[in-house]
Amino acid sequence: MNSTESAKKLLNVLRGKKADIPPVWLMRQAGRYLPEYRELRAKKGGFLELVYDSDAATEITLQPIRRFGFDGSILFSDILITPHALGQKLWFEAGEGPRLAPRLVDERLESLTPDPTRLDPIYETVRKVSAALPEDVTFLGFAGSPWTIATYMVNGQGSKDQSEARRMAYREAERFGALIGAIADITVDYLSGQIEAGVDAVQLFDSWAGSLSPAQFQEWVIAPNAAIISKLKSRHPDIPVIGFPKGAGGKLARYASETGCDAIALDETVDPAWANKVLPQGMPVQGNLDPMALLAGGEGLESATDNIRKAFADRPHIFNLGHGIDKETPIEHVERLLELVRGVRIH
Repeated sequence: MNSTESAKKLLNVLRGKKADIPPVWLMRQAGRYLPEYRELRAKKGGFLELVYDSDAATEITLQPIRRFGFDGSILFSDILITPHALGQKLWFEAGEGPRLAPRLVDERLESLTPDPTRLDPIYETVRKVSAALPEDVTFLGFAGSPWTIATYMVNGQGSKDQSEARRMAYREAERFGALIGAIADITVDYLSGQIEAGVDAVQLFDSWAGSLSPAQFQEWVIAPNAAIISKLKSRHPDIPVIGFPKGAGGKLARYASETGCDAIALDETVDPAWANKVLPQGMPVQGNLDPMALLAGGEGLESATDNIRKAFADRPHIFNLGHGIDKETPIEHVERLLELVRGVRIH
């Protein structure tokens, strides 16, 4: 790890330096729970239109930094930008979520015409945000990991059990492996482009990692993420990579030790005391407050926050949620969380 001290506290933690007060950012902190986001979306249109409008996406990325003073800023974008760049059509159905076409359960990857220029507006957003952020705020880029992206590409939308992708992985392992490889390749280029445009660190989101058996987890989660991180490190050796295999449970230690990630993000189902015992000593950890505890507030929020702080007191730790913030979360609960973590009122 790069031991160079930075003014950016969160970046220092990602490089292995423990902080007395953990830096804080929240997954999906730029989004629907903020009235300023809802106002801008009402003016500008749908979610994807905001993502591809670099001025709007820049404004949205900066909104939670202005309001709360988080230590980290996460790029406002979406994990499905990569399949869009690989040639699938991408749109969002109101109230139902993303759609991709053609579904690769029906069509072959070779039938798609890649269009990497679809990544250009994201890089422009990164440049604009990087120029506008306070000097002590760490700027985080991200991408979806190959397994999770493949589940959407195969099925054309999200699903509860990822059955279409899981069946293809068993029945047509060679075809599915080629898809995973193509996603991994574009992910390296995409993250590298974000880094060159100005992010300080990146996170790999494997939102559906929990649906796989141990052997399949090794093949479709650990191996491709390790390949991405290895290739990315060869280009950008000093840029920290956070791995987030949501739902990995007992497979977390293997993921942490075998992928080459610099830090690991934990979902809310993971016991932080257990994680502290099984993860590599000194590895930075991010997480893992239940988003519902933040939504509920009160004593539940206070005790959960305290438990996480205590569990990771002797380890480099970034305080975060176990997944994205719920859109109904009251602003005052986020303010209270920051008071609990930092020990000071933000107003």
